[in-house]
Amino acid sequence: MSTTTTATTTTTATATTDTAAKPGKAVVRTVRTLRVLLALFFALASALPKLLALPAAATVFDAIGVGDWFMYLTGLVELAGAVGLLLPRLAGPAATALIAFLACAFVTQLTAMHGENAGTPFLFMVPLAVIAWHRRTDTTALLGRRR
Repeated sequence: MSTTTTATTTTTATATTDTAAKPGKAVVRTVRTLRVLLALFFALASALPKLLALPAAATVFDAIGVGDWFMYLTGLVELAGAVGLLLPRLAGPAATALIAFLACAFVTQLTAMHGENAGTPFLFMVPLAVIAWHRRTDTTALLGRRR
């Protein structure tokens, strides 16, 4: 009788874990919307001005004291992150990389820009963290650490 009880308990525990691991449709849609909106922001509002060397972007990088090469590199990193957010399999790693990128931007804002707009990167880190958390199983699978 204890064997039957153990098997039933194990099956129930597995079913509960599987149910808890699958997000609802509303969560999936919300995360997908976040991915698209953030990808549009990083591609159009952030990367494009740097890649086109618009005066507003060039002025910021001149104030930081780095050359144009760093502005172009930053634009390419942001564009790569935007593309990664749109690809479901790469959305988790892209969100994680963009969080690290924004942490560096925060430090730069504090040091080179004297704290001007230093809080802005955190506004984008929160939704990126939601995406990274939601796509964590894809990220671990991509790293070769399957559960």
